[in-house]
Amino acid sequence: MPGTRSWSPSAPRRVVRALLALAVAGVAVVAAPAGTASADEPGRYVALGDSYTAGPLIPNQTLNPLGCLRSDQNYPSEVQRALRFAQFADVSCSGADTGDMTSPQAVSPGPNPPQFNALTLDTGVVTLGIGGNDIGFSSIIESCATLNPFSTPCRSRYIVGGIDQLAARIQATAPLVASTIQGIHQRSPGATVFVVGYPAILPDTGFGCWPSMPIGFNDVPYLRNTEKGLNAMLAQQAAANGAVYVDVYTPSIGRNACTGSGTRWVEPFIPANPAAPVHPNARGMDGMAAVVGASVAANN
Repeated sequence: MPGTRSWSPSAPRRVVRALLALAVAGVAVVAAPAGTASADEPGRYVALGDSYTAGPLIPNQTLNPLGCLRSDQNYPSEVQRALRFAQFADVSCSGADTGDMTSPQAVSPGPNPPQFNALTLDTGVVTLGIGGNDIGFSSIIESCATLNPFSTPCRSRYIVGGIDQLAARIQATAPLVASTIQGIHQRSPGATVFVVGYPAILPDTGFGCWPSMPIGFNDVPYLRNTEKGLNAMLAQQAAANGAVYVDVYTPSIGRNACTGSGTRWVEPFIPANPAAPVHPNARGMDGMAAVVGASVAANN
């Protein structure tokens, strides 16, 4: 595989796909007949993860199962269309945590089988986007929303007796992420594992954009640092367990939920683009696909 290329996450989808394809081949790619792998074509790609991988409410939603709210325009699907793996399984599911890698996930309609069921001995690439639900992403967002921008319900709830409860949750999730990566290596020993972080939800500086993102001014830095702490833990566990960390936070700075509807990668509480609240939109999935695809091309 060639080395790292220059990427443009804000480019139109067709351009992103073309750049990804060139990153893999280094030359123009000639499509192989359906069901046939060309000499340069990678083998099997398995995508594991939660809603930031699945893409809830981004058209078009798939039916396997519908309860996972998985889009065929999410970043794994974009990477697959560009890089043309001989086999592809996207089993990501909204609401998933590390426990759903080895146990069925009760979604309705569903369930979603254990995500590890998709792993095989001939799997060559695995992407993993997990950890947010282990620390309680949905409940955190709900608890921190406020009608008073000068209040601090988030810090008041999660910093108790001088102890940061969310930091403690991140620390407790670290061995679960480590075990998940190790489980992938055991089931697919020949695979390169890519641990994908989370994109910027709030601005990288300042006090946010209440009421579009109804987070108190002084809670914004706390939540921003919490997300950075989560990503740092994921990077540490990837490095310690033979995986590659993919940083999608840095390229998403300036494309957070507080930016314009034609710029942002993540939607605010009331989305203007088809996506779940406080989740990536199609543009975000394109941007993440460019970053993930570049990492796959450089490391596989």
